Amino acid sequence: MLVLSCMELDDRSPERATAGETTITPVVYVLALAATALGLAHHLDHVVRGNHVGWPLTPDVNPFTYSLVIYPLIAISLYLTITERAEAGYWALFFALSAGMLAFFHVSPWAVEPPQDVIDPYANPLVGYLAFAILLVLIGSVVFGSLYMAVLWYRSDA
Repeated sequence: MLVLSCMELDDRSPERATAGETTITPVVYVLALAATALGLAHHLDHVVRGNHVGWPLTPDVNPFTYSLVIYPLIAISLYLTITERAEAGYWALFFALSAGMLAFFHVSPWAVEPPQDVIDPYANPLVGYLAFAILLVLIGSVVFGSLYMAVLWYRSDA
């Protein structure tokens, strides 16, 4: 059964984890859902501003197209977590890789979609800055998720 009661989740806090128990706390679900919502908002922003958009909305296959794979990966990861096959270490690495890719493609010196590509297409600069703020919050949320899950992972090995 995919539905776990809150009591079952609360009883698995890392401080009480022993051999055979999970290190996952309910926070991982909040982090994953928050990052997913922010990611959807960022992908919608691509569509609204009309740049760096690829398949399935245009015939071009580009980084936008490849970035859509994150949604099935999150679904699979949540399934693995609910069935107790993914632990804190998995999520720490998943969030870290996500943060690295987001930062590389958006704010690094080699950015495919640098900040001006997010901000400038909007007639109202405030809307552009809001879109960029959503992107920064997305990056921040996965960085935080990676650090939080790394701490849980470390505690479980201690």
